[in-house]
Amino acid sequence: MYAEERQQAIAALIAHRGRVSVAEVSEQFDVTTETVRRDLAVLDRMGLVRRVHGGAVPAAALTAIELGTSEREHSRAAEKDRIAKAALAFLPPAGGSVLFDAGTTTARIAAQLPADRELVAITNSMPIAVRLSGYAGVRLHLLGGRVRGVTQAAVGADTLRTLGDLRVDVAFIGTNALTVGHGLSTPDPDEAAVKRAMVASAHRVVVVADSSKVGREDLVRFAAIADIDVLVSDDELLPAVRNELSEFGIEVVTA
Repeated sequence: MYAEERQQAIAALIAHRGRVSVAEVSEQFDVTTETVRRDLAVLDRMGLVRRVHGGAVPAAALTAIELGTSEREHSRAAEKDRIAKAALAFLPPAGGSVLFDAGTTTARIAAQLPADRELVAITNSMPIAVRLSGYAGVRLHLLGGRVRGVTQAAVGADTLRTLGDLRVDVAFIGTNALTVGHGLSTPDPDEAAVKRAMVASAHRVVVVADSSKVGREDLVRFAAIADIDVLVSDDELLPAVRNELSEFGIEVVTA
């Protein structure tokens, strides 16, 4: 196979899978990892892929536009439902405290809470607060601040001030993007600041993100990979990615 043919095949593979590692491409095309890196560099210069830590993603994987809650609610809904159900295993014992980040996947966890579970629940999300307000066993605390219309989440100095005084058992965190190199990221700096404070406030950080978020990099990093304890994703997460994250001591659960 000529180099141009191999590069076209690699670009097609990345477009299909969403993310590939250098090692995977090397094995599939029976070439050295150095050759793969040169091929990816060529494809990157052509604008067909974007190189990321350990591999490459499609050029469109670098998020440019932040979608609103209504658009994200129906995206990969089945996967998000499975992720939320699996994430329930990481709830604290009765009487414990749990922090819900704003997001459509975290909202699904709140919607599936056992009706008889007694918890202290804290959130900056208006939709999640509405869901939890009907649970008799939940002592609900809604974080104050300026509400962003696109995510319906409280952000700003008031939100950060309150989070700075909290220490919760478990935080369920959503993310727009996740890579080993860039960590967890999101488009908006105010949203990123709140997520960063949430991560810092929790004894255990459980990230819930479908596999389409993995391999993407967004504008503002709010946590490094080493800052999270658990990733709950769907079964389309590539084995190589699972193994790479596990090497960082992260418990990876696929639903």
